[in-house]
Amino acid sequence: MATRPTALTLGLALLAALVLVGINEAGYSQSSRALAAIGEAQGERLVLNSLVQSLLDAETGQRGYLLTGEPRYREPYDEAVKQISNQFAALRKLYADKPVEAARLASLSEHVSRKLAEMEMSVRLRTAGNEDAWKFVLTTDVGREEMAAIRAETAGLLALSDDSLRAGQTQIGRSLRMARLGIALVALAGIFAFYLYLRQTHRLREIDQRQQEALQQERNALEGEVRERTASLRELATHLQDVREHERGFLARELHDELGSLLTAAKLDAARLKSRLTDSPEASERLQHLVDQLNSGIALKRRIIEDLRPSSLSNLGLVASLEILGREFAERAGIEVEMLLEPVSLDESRQLTVYRLVQESLTNIGKYAKATTATIVLKDYGRHVEVEVTDDGQGFDVEHMRPATHGLAGMRHRVEAARGTLRITSAPGKGTRLWAMLPSTSQIAGSLGSEVVPPSREVREAVGAIVEPEAAVIGLNPTQRTPGD
Repeated sequence: MATRPTALTLGLALLAALVLVGINEAGYSQSSRALAAIGEAQGERLVLNSLVQSLLDAETGQRGYLLTGEPRYREPYDEAVKQISNQFAALRKLYADKPVEAARLASLSEHVSRKLAEMEMSVRLRTAGNEDAWKFVLTTDVGREEMAAIRAETAGLLALSDDSLRAGQTQIGRSLRMARLGIALVALAGIFAFYLYLRQTHRLREIDQRQQEALQQERNALEGEVRERTASLRELATHLQDVREHERGFLARELHDELGSLLTAAKLDAARLKSRLTDSPEASERLQHLVDQLNSGIALKRRIIEDLRPSSLSNLGLVASLEILGREFAERAGIEVEMLLEPVSLDESRQLTVYRLVQESLTNIGKYAKATTATIVLKDYGRHVEVEVTDDGQGFDVEHMRPATHGLAGMRHRVEAARGTLRITSAPGKGTRLWAMLPSTSQIAGSLGSEVVPPSREVREAVGAIVEPEAAVIGLNPTQRTPGD
């Protein structure tokens, strides 16, 4: 009696698996073709835009050479003309199997050839010293008409590329809908198979009753192993978090030392050149633009470094760093931030934990809370330190928090890894209060001395199975790690 339901369940499972594989393969094939078409259309658009830019560069170099007569102004013109021939070769290759686009490309090639001939004639006349002739060529409407025709043909080719992009997107959407329907059908089949499995389990329950004691013992052993694995994975998550902070600090130092020196040297060189080119307004203007860009790069570098590893935390301490963080958040988000901060006795890692906790809380307030005021409180009670971040925003239901709230989960893990406690209090329309308690440095020092039992070989192998892919993702060789990692 139990054989027939088992065979039916197995048959349904195999059928569902085959249907799911078929749907996935069909969707993958269609999506691959659509993505290939989209990539080809994007390549066409890139080459077309580069072609128009090269024409503009050539025209700019031609005008500069005609006005000044200096050979260095002709170099952009010559370089742009070389690029145009390469770009047309790329377009012919892309449009080899597209007759409509190929016809438009032929028309575009004719207009570009006439435009290049007009520019070449004016340049040749200017080189020969025939002033009246090149000025006459420059004042005619031939170049303008050809550029208008070039823009029209280019716009037509871009429109055809847009059609290809839309067709590819439509195909991908169709494939997704087909996959959605197929997965829904497979899910229904799985539910039905699960129903049959439950019936079968119910019928076999009397037979399995005599094995309950052995199963209970095995379950207890598995629960103990799960607890051991959970503790090991928690230690691994803490280690990876420390490695990430270490890498952030290393990257921040590298950016500060190497990139900072390069940008500063470039800015000084630009300033020296600007002081020597006072008789050329155009060059001075371009050098000023370069200096502005370098200043923007230096400011961007500084922001990236502060996001990676706040320098104020090492140089000024936790209180000053939190004051800077709160002030910058208030200016950026337009939210009034009140701060009540006391000097605390925490080691460097726990100071970083408090800083990241407040930083993540302010980020959540700015993104989701819709608050007008926020409060940051840091107090030292001798044996422990308390940090509190509150806001008067819209709040949320703590009991029905979404599982994907990785920010709150990350904060909780940070605090618990530092032997602290985190509490979140909130309600819809009543704001949010985040409170954390961490032991002080003296309390931690008093609790040290207990021997840490190393994990078993099975646990180390399970942890290694997780570390190896993570190391491959960030580009590290697990066999070449330093003890500090």
